[in-house]
Amino acid sequence: RAAGSRAFTIRTLITVAAMHALDTFLQQNPDIDVFEVLLPDINGQLRGKWVGRENLAKVFSGGFKLPVSTVAFDIWGRDIGATVFEDGDADGVCLPEPATLARVPWLARPTGQVLVSMGTVHAAAYAGDPRTVLSGVLARYAALGLRPVVAIELEFYLFDRERNADGTPRHTQTTSGGREPVGGQTYGIEAMQEMSELMHGVREAALTQALPVDTLIAEAAPSQFEINLFHQDDALRACDHALLLKRAIKGVARGQGRLASFMAKPFGALAGNGMHIHFSLVDASGRNVFDNGTDQGSELMRHAVAGCLATMSEAMALFAPNFNSYRRFRLGSHAPHAPTWGYENRSAAVRIPGGSRSAIRLEHRVCGADANPYLAVAGMLAGALMGIEQRLAAPAPVAGDAYSQQPAGLPRFWPEALRVFEKSAFVGKYLGEELRRVFLMSKWQELEEFLGHVSPME
Repeated sequence: RAAGSRAFTIRTLITVAAMHALDTFLQQNPDIDVFEVLLPDINGQLRGKWVGRENLAKVFSGGFKLPVSTVAFDIWGRDIGATVFEDGDADGVCLPEPATLARVPWLARPTGQVLVSMGTVHAAAYAGDPRTVLSGVLARYAALGLRPVVAIELEFYLFDRERNADGTPRHTQTTSGGREPVGGQTYGIEAMQEMSELMHGVREAALTQALPVDTLIAEAAPSQFEINLFHQDDALRACDHALLLKRAIKGVARGQGRLASFMAKPFGALAGNGMHIHFSLVDASGRNVFDNGTDQGSELMRHAVAGCLATMSEAMALFAPNFNSYRRFRLGSHAPHAPTWGYENRSAAVRIPGGSRSAIRLEHRVCGADANPYLAVAGMLAGALMGIEQRLAAPAPVAGDAYSQQPAGLPRFWPEALRVFEKSAFVGKYLGEELRRVFLMSKWQELEEFLGHVSPME
């Protein structure tokens, strides 16, 4: 009875705090009468419903339901075959995250949004939900007295809505003669000025939604850009920010007649879109435990590096989750091909950036921008955690060109990555069997769809 009473008290306190946040938001936004309730699925796609203002309190009091299978749709939003009926396609209760309450400024009609996580009908967290998977990894760090600090960088393309005659995307960045430029003018200020209306729109949307945008830059390929987010000492919030920033960029672009694409490799001969993830660890006092007063970093940091490298192949299906994802890993590209690391070395899979020793951190450079940020960060942090718990020794850091010093050791093709993920003891132990089950069912179904289509080149 004591345990049950305590659980009830905690749940009541959470509900009271959430309802207070909702009441405050509604008072500050009296013109909003429609809210988008957003559930991130395993592909990082946003599912959910539109809810009227008068019914939003129901969402915050545990009355908003969706089928649990909604989390595990394939990339086209389809049920996963007959397996969806194994439990009668039961409903779950979606649990709101009050911190994500925000206006949707790119829509003409006053609209609000809020993220939710999938729970069971008893309002317990569902083990296949991406936010729950990441929360589980963070809880294991908390048990060690550690908290990850995470920052995410996103690359994307901006295209015109109208396509070329052959169906390929039409670049927004062109030469004076209307042709595709040879390069994208990396870090070019004029390239940013050409897209200034859209970039200012993204910044204003980010301010409205409290998304901590740091820098905006032009990237290597024509029409390619990158936006970086400030680091957060709550990895779950950092992933919320990344997912909602992608949504904001797409929404602002759509409102200006453009198309924003986070596809891993829209063009075979041009740079792909990556999602680079920076992270360090702080203790209860807020001290960065990767910092030992030297440029090399602490022994604990090297354990984390070793864990990331040792599990990189096993988590590759999360870092590169789609058929197109593996186009990024062509030889001669900037995407890593082997589990390597190095100091201030962008040819390595894990880079230790230079700068202030107190801010020493890992930069994980494997993920594509098409990856689900919750699962990508969970896979990265789980690998680092395994390295710390098992005190794994990191190999020697790579100096110079990592591509020429170590043969490709990461899965190069989608089926290979899925099979490694399927057999991994690490995945089951650190990310959970339910996540593995629903993720693989979705991905094998998608692969079967691709195998039924013949490309023009074939």
